[in-house]
Amino acid sequence: MTAISFLTSENLEKYYTANNFFSRDLSWIEFNKRVVDEAFLKDLPLLDKVKFISIFFSNLDEFFMIRVSGLTEQVTAKIIEPSIDGRTPADTLQQIENSVKPLVDKVYEYWNNVIVKELLENKITLTTFSELSKSEQSSLRKYFYKEIFPVLTPLAFDPGRPFPHISNLSLSFAVLIRKSFNEKHFARVKIPSNLPRLIRIDKIVENKKNHTSTVAKYIWLEDLVRNNLCELFPGTELIEAHNFRVTRDTDLEIQEDEADDLLSVIEENIKQRRFGTVVRLEVDKSIPDYMLDTLKENLQIDEQAVYRIDGPLGLSSAMELYSLPLFNLKEKVFFPVTPTQFEDPSNIFAKIKKNDILLHHPYDSFNPVIDFIKQATNDPDVLAIKQTLYRVGPNSPIVKALIEAADQKKQVAVLVELKARFDEENNIYWARELEKAGVHVVYGLVGLKTHAKMTLVVRRESDGVKRYVHLSTGNYNTSTAKLYTDFGLFTCDEDICADVSEIFNFLTGYSEKKKFNKLIVAPINTREKLFGLIEREIKHAKKGQPAQIIFKLNSLVDPAFIAALYEASQNGVKIDLIVRGICCLVPQVRGLSENIRVISIVGRFLEHSRVYYFNNNGEEDIYLSSADLMQRNLDRRVEVTFPIENSKLKAIIKNTLLNVALIDNDKARILLPNGNYAKAVKVFNEQKVNTQESLMNYALQQQIKKQKKEKFIVKI
Repeated sequence: MTAISFLTSENLEKYYTANNFFSRDLSWIEFNKRVVDEAFLKDLPLLDKVKFISIFFSNLDEFFMIRVSGLTEQVTAKIIEPSIDGRTPADTLQQIENSVKPLVDKVYEYWNNVIVKELLENKITLTTFSELSKSEQSSLRKYFYKEIFPVLTPLAFDPGRPFPHISNLSLSFAVLIRKSFNEKHFARVKIPSNLPRLIRIDKIVENKKNHTSTVAKYIWLEDLVRNNLCELFPGTELIEAHNFRVTRDTDLEIQEDEADDLLSVIEENIKQRRFGTVVRLEVDKSIPDYMLDTLKENLQIDEQAVYRIDGPLGLSSAMELYSLPLFNLKEKVFFPVTPTQFEDPSNIFAKIKKNDILLHHPYDSFNPVIDFIKQATNDPDVLAIKQTLYRVGPNSPIVKALIEAADQKKQVAVLVELKARFDEENNIYWARELEKAGVHVVYGLVGLKTHAKMTLVVRRESDGVKRYVHLSTGNYNTSTAKLYTDFGLFTCDEDICADVSEIFNFLTGYSEKKKFNKLIVAPINTREKLFGLIEREIKHAKKGQPAQIIFKLNSLVDPAFIAALYEASQNGVKIDLIVRGICCLVPQVRGLSENIRVISIVGRFLEHSRVYYFNNNGEEDIYLSSADLMQRNLDRRVEVTFPIENSKLKAIIKNTLLNVALIDNDKARILLPNGNYAKAVKVFNEQKVNTQESLMNYALQQQIKKQKKEKFIVKI
């Protein structure tokens, strides 16, 4: 039990009861419901509906690979101790099944009966091989022989050949054939994962008649394979074939303290992912029991892990449709705005020296961050660049700039977090490329993930050496910077720069510093500092002074912080929580949390920024952070929480984001005491408030104001 200075052990015991906490996993399912609810909105453009359905299934895959696999391991290990929400691992698994299976059925029904029809109405056809004309079938057979057949490998299962290995998330056919003498045999055929799932027929078949009636015509890859499977088993009779898909445990377990070479250990663990325990089996709804029993027996799963699907398995692949250049079927494109300070990208250091600069992505362009690194690379006065990299993505211009900086003999030190889940292979590649260029590469600390996002540039100037810093709530990733909402701060504040230097010394060396000037650093002092700020609001409330807390987070899970917020609520502190995903706190319960309101916003951008606001009797404090309030962020990761001290920047964060989000009546969903979410009520004739739309409009208005000002100056 985590100690909290302003809570007695008696109060903690009172709060730490099952009724006061939602299940983390069931709360996540509620989040994924909100994701797919976007696809059910009537006024959302069609391809955006497809996008949200794809995201829903992609999220679900990861949930099974990580969370369900962990619960399954606990059940196998006969762990019966309940979690803080009062559920045992077996209870939670059962409730996951009870929630997810009907939800998946509902989404497939919507896909089959609504989305496919709406696609057809917009001249995007998803068809089957049997519905094609003879000429189309002939053309596709030629395509099959040329592009697909050479890649397929039928794997037999009989006394002389063991049941084949089924790799994670792979799509396969369970095939039954009849040989001579009426012998029946089972075989598996894997669908190649390196080919598009949707084959565009109108690109293969030259059919002028169809040209005007169809924008795009597709067939699922597995449907084409199914209708040509007999070519893989010549001289036999193909009795039947049914799709199935396996999900495995992919959570890496790394014994870092025993690893001589962390990079090699992680590479080996990545290879082992494909051998993880099976936690879910998706099958065609039409699969007969005897074939399903063969799969269950050899994959060593029970009925609870079986999901019967009425439609294409692995529907996350539907995202391929979103790449169609049909802008009338998508939300209006938003182009990030370049802030005024960076219209002229030259001499970024002089601009930062003048004032702290706040960027809010994706409303503000990410280019200034790239330019900051590039300018540091090419500036002869820059002596050193230090940076943390968590998820950088492919073809990273930032990594390329760091490599170039090393080529120019600058001191470059980079912490590449190899343990960034599902980005390990990409990060291993970049770590090796950086090392080849002579960059000092650190892989992380034993037992800790480095999730902080920091860049430090050391520059020689006329008045001595000067440090410049960029801190962020999100990754140095040019792709996600267009899709995720995140804040970034440029500053040369001496205290913050000194703190960042100390953190890098902690990451690359053996610094044991425990106190920092302005930054809050996990796992060193984040709990202590944030508890202290909550306690300060309680003291203000007890004196009858203004007391308010607003947290914007991805997830709220940590029991100690939930208890602290309950205590603050009971002492009269007004608390607003904007939690995109998991929230284990139970709001609006009399005598416990009646002063706490929780909302979630799911929209076209992924809400990713973390903001901690404290009213402080009118002397407002705002912190931005890479950390959510989860045990892993607070205790097992290096995270940085940084203050916003400029009053204008504080006002921007509060007035254009927090206050708007709290009156959002379009995308906001309110968490109820029973764990469900309800749409925010829009009063009759009340103006629609959509947080993300408001921020897009705000960014565009700032740009228009600047353009008008420039025209006025020119006229004068």
